[in-house]
Amino acid sequence: MAVPTRDEIEKVLDEVRPALRFDGGDVELVDVTDDGVVLVRLVGACSGCGMSVLTLKAGIERAIKQKFPEVKEVRDVNMDVPTTFGF
Repeated sequence: MAVPTRDEIEKVLDEVRPALRFDGGDVELVDVTDDGVVLVRLVGACSGCGMSVLTLKAGIERAIKQKFPEVKEVRDVNMDVPTTFGF
């Protein structure tokens, strides 16, 4: 099966955005890799939120995989960046 296009993934993200925006957050599509990984960036209130992993996996990834089972995983690129708190 072919990996979905950016436009196809954006359509699914548009379906989950209202819930994210209700809480002051949003999601940006960064990339769709050839091996079926969707890279996103959680922004606003979602960025750094303690519930962001649940939002990512149970919300965003689940919605994408329901439409496109060939997607292996959805990753937040921000989770790869080490965070420091300045103390």
